[in-house]
Amino acid sequence: MIWTEKLSDTRNQLRTLNKAIPEASRAFGGLSKAVKEGGVLDFKTKEFVALGIAVSTRCEACIALHVETLIKAGARREEVSDVLAMCVQMGGGPAMMYAAKALECYDELSSKE
Repeated sequence: MIWTEKLSDTRNQLRTLNKAIPEASRAFGGLSKAVKEGGVLDFKTKEFVALGIAVSTRCEACIALHVETLIKAGARREEVSDVLAMCVQMGGGPAMMYAAKALECYDELSSKE
């Protein structure tokens, strides 16, 4: 998979959806902002949680978006790998397959930086 293409396709799909359901999109955006800015956990930790959920729910688009955000937040490959190990421990074989995709995504996107 080419993860940069996945990100571009995902963003285009979201733009189309946002136009179709603008009120719901704004509300979801507000929730996202509140969750990421509030609370006691730092932003990067919250993104690690989001990546774990993306892997466990097998959402490739979510994996790409959260890996990209983690790279921008300064996440190291070793940190991402540690999160992915927890995903595998909790999710077994299917999580291992998507953890491998997530690491591939990290490697591709971080090489573009």
